[in-house]
Order: sequence, then structure tokens, then C-alpha cells
Amino acid sequence: MSAAGLALAGLLISGCSSADLPRFGWPEGVTPQGRAMQHFWSATFMVALVVGVLVWGLMFWTFAFHRKKKNSPLYPKQTKENLPLELVYSVVPFIMVLVLFYFTITTQNYVLKKVDNPDVKISVTAFRWGWDFGYQGTNAADGKEVHTIETPSEVPILVLPVNKVIQYELSSRDVLHSFWTPDFLFKRDVFPYPKANNTENVIQNTIDRTGAFVGRCAELCGTYHSAMNFEIRAVPQDVYAAYLKLRVSLDKATGAPYTAAAALAQLQNTDMPSCGVLCSPTSTSTYPIAPNREAKSASTPDTGGG
Repeated sequence: MSAAGLALAGLLISGCSSADLPRFGWPEGVTPQGRAMQHFWSATFMVALVVGVLVWGLMFWTFAFHRKKKNSPLYPKQTKENLPLELVYSVVPFIMVLVLFYFTITTQNYVLKKVDNPDVKISVTAFRWGWDFGYQGTNAADGKEVHTIETPSEVPILVLPVNKVIQYELSSRDVLHSFWTPDFLFKRDVFPYPKANNTENVIQNTIDRTGAFVGRCAELCGTYHSAMNFEIRAVPQDVYAAYLKLRVSLDKATGAPYTAAAALAQLQNTDMPSCGVLCSPTSTSTYPIAPNREAKSASTPDTGGG
């Protein structure tokens, strides 16, 4: 019955989109990897319900038909073991564990799968108390790689294209941090010296929905752990290409390469006004939390966003 339930759940999943499946509390992700985990969760939950109903049914059937009746003997009829039934009780759970293990591994392998030539490579460097995002392979007007770095007054915005394979290479400058974007339904610890610590620090995914998605440090790393917010800004390919073109160019207003905020403002106000809020020069999913030991109240967003 349990194996049949797993097979039935598999058939139901294969004929539905992720939007059609009941999520049973699982958040809605913005990546194929997130949906794969949702499929696994939904299938497991449905099979657990099938098994639960079966067990509850057997329990209540026993309560109803094998309870002590009036004028029945003090001791019920004593029976010996039932070997075939006991074999079923042993084999079925074993099969359930094997099937669950199989789908766990296949889902995990899909989520952690890496291709050889990702479309975009991002170096993610965590530090107390912020993030440094580098666009690998870029060469700005000053001869340096394009970077977006968190400051006490500015949330770093990592602009990425949708429907492309993104590779994130994680490292830390100081202590253990954790790279977490809740909408990715995935997080990974960020270690200093990842090779020396023998840790897997490369992950890949594909964002298939435009939008602004908040990111956080998910590892308690010290006093201002809560200040380590960032934003993933997923944009269409043409907007991403225009953004990166600006980032490697000189900003005439400053004589230096465009910052992330200046490039987004240029797109929103002049080059591509149709991109609207996607090109907001300040974060729209979170706000900066400045480390300040003298603060007497909680941080709040600046008027008008930020």
C-alpha cells in the first residue's frame, strides 16, 4: 500500500505543474531547484497522509471490533504469531525507506548539480558586517573587476539575469557566515579559506522570475549579524546587459566607474525607463541596518525606501 502510494504520488506530480501541487506550507520558490524540493516535499507529505489514514483506519477498526464485549471471557483467545503478516510489517517499511532515500538523493543531486560553463559567475565574499559581490570576467574602466560592496548606508544589490545559469563562489574574510536568499529555498555556509577547510563553496541555480529578493546571513556571526542584508535583483537579459555595460564604463558625473546605484539610476531615469522598479537604485526588499553600538532604538527604513 505504501509503495503504491508513492507510485501514485509520482504519477500525480508528473502530470501537474508546481503551481497545481498543494505545498503543505512549503514556500514558493523562484528557481527550478526550489520547485524540485517542493515536488519532493509535496509527494512525501501526500504519501505520509496515505500511510497515516491507513494506520488510523486499522487502529479505529481494532478499537471498534476487538474491544471487550459484555459477557466475553476474562482473557481473549490467545493466538500465535502470524509469520506472513509480520514479514509484511517488516518489508513494507523497509521498501518505504528505500523509496524515500532514492527520491531524497535524486532531488539533492538535482539541486546541487553544476554545469561546466555557467552563464554568469559571481564571487560572494562575506565579511563582518556585509557582502562583497564580484562579477568574474569583467574589466571596468579602471582596470579592476566590477564589485558591489555593502556599506553601513547602502544595501548591496546583486543584479542578475533571469533564465541563465548563475554560479556563486563563496568565501569569507573572517568568520563563518551563511549565504541565504529565502526565495531560493537554499542556503550555504560561507567559510574562510574554503579549500583549506575542505568545504564545497560553489553553488549554481537559475532564477526564472524577475523581482527583488532579500538575502541574509543565516549564521550567527557576531554583534551585527542582523545587519548583513543584501538584495538579489533578477532582471531580463537586456536590462542585465545594459547594467553591466554601464558598470564597466566611466560615470561622467564622477570620473570613476559607475557604482551599482548610479548604473541602476541611469537605466531607470534615462536609458531604460520601462524597467521601472526593477531598476530602482536602492533596495526594495530590505533596508540598511547600520552597525551602531550607541543606538538606543531599532533601525527603521529611511522615508521613501532605501
